[in-house]
Amino acid sequence: MKIIRSKSFTGDRAWAALDIANMNGITTRLHWTDQPYKWHVNDGQEVFVVLDGQVQMRYRENGVEQATLLEVGDIFYAAVGTEHVAHPQGAARVLVIETQGSV
Repeated sequence: MKIIRSKSFTGDRAWAALDIANMNGITTRLHWTDQPYKWHVNDGQEVFVVLDGQVQMRYRENGVEQATLLEVGDIFYAAVGTEHVAHPQGAARVLVIETQGSV
């Protein structure tokens, strides 16, 4: 049993992570960041949930870059092959569920 107070989690660097669970190769991690990630494509599907702050999610569909602002409670689902990058607007905490070892 584990209780995690996400609002109190901070990292010593951007995209610092707290491992919450690994269920048959699917990881659930809490991230703290105040810096953008990098453009990437995950090895599998990804679920990205904003718990605190705002994150501008940029993604490419058919070679065209698009962006949407994710607020607290919003969920971004990246299917296999979805190129994307998260740009927090200040500090943010996000829950990421993805295949273990994914970028």
